[in-house]
Amino acid sequence: MSENGKHRILMVSDFFFPNFGGVENHIYYLSQCLIELGHKVVVMTHAYNNRSGVRYMTGGLKVYYVPWKPFLMQNTLPTFYGTLPIIRTILIREKISVVHGHQAFSTLCHEALMHARTMGYKVVFTDHSLYGFADVGSIHMNKVLQFTLADVTQAICVSHTSKENTVLRSGLPPEKVYVIPNAVDTAMFKPAPERLSNNEIVIVVISRLVYRKGADLLVEVIPEVCRLHPNVRFVIGGDGPKRVRLEEMREKHSLQDRVDMLGAVPHANVRSVLITGHIFLNSSLTEAFCIAILEAASCGLLTVSTCVGGVPEACPLHFLIFLANLFQEGNKA
Repeated sequence: MSENGKHRILMVSDFFFPNFGGVENHIYYLSQCLIELGHKVVVMTHAYNNRSGVRYMTGGLKVYYVPWKPFLMQNTLPTFYGTLPIIRTILIREKISVVHGHQAFSTLCHEALMHARTMGYKVVFTDHSLYGFADVGSIHMNKVLQFTLADVTQAICVSHTSKENTVLRSGLPPEKVYVIPNAVDTAMFKPAPERLSNNEIVIVVISRLVYRKGADLLVEVIPEVCRLHPNVRFVIGGDGPKRVRLEEMREKHSLQDRVDMLGAVPHANVRSVLITGHIFLNSSLTEAFCIAILEAASCGLLTVSTCVGGVPEACPLHFLIFLANLFQEGNKA
């Protein structure tokens, strides 16, 4: 910490812009809030296609796109000590005081936390997802987490369910793990100025199209809902390996005019998609919190979700978001 009480923070994760997702948005908006408080924030992530080197974003946020290419699900190849020279250079050049790693599945995050603690820096870890205990991938990640977080200064989870999961997987003392729920800026997610017609019910889905987000469940549910309710239409935003299955389902049941596939939706355009619908559907099989539910509720949509993970903790916040929007509209009036 500097003499004026301000930190110089290094955010590290394999998941950052231009990739789309909750972790990416969380890191960006958290960095912007810290910058507004007077702290210096630097982000470190891997290169995305031709985006490599140092870039600057809104508010003077400095981003290091280190020249490593992802090899699996946007993660870099684990090297243990291969990233030490460049991490050490960034830590010293930027005079970092705190290293903040995000997402248990991020290889770059684990290596940065390990090297930072070796060099004597304070490190904080935020876990954004829930993982199991039985499958091979989860067992492997849990062992890595125990090794990486053995000497972490503090850990943050986005829900109480996520905290229980992280404590069990990593072996961290519960008193070192804090719960800070995700939030949305209600000024960015406002309801549509005019109420939509009820002649047609539009159900919106915005999610990564992967197994964990319940894309296979959508494949089974959408045809049945369309059969039972002729006035229902689906709008699906997002991309991923399961997109092919959804497109095959649309072709098989001849639902081209009732299921719109938008592909990847930039976060700046999420509100414009949400306000076209009446209902937001979240079909996740595992979810630590789900920011998309808050964004949809802030836009005035009814939300329907599988009851998994931290979702029940997010649902009571809908009424508070609704009140916040009413308060803002009242101030304008």
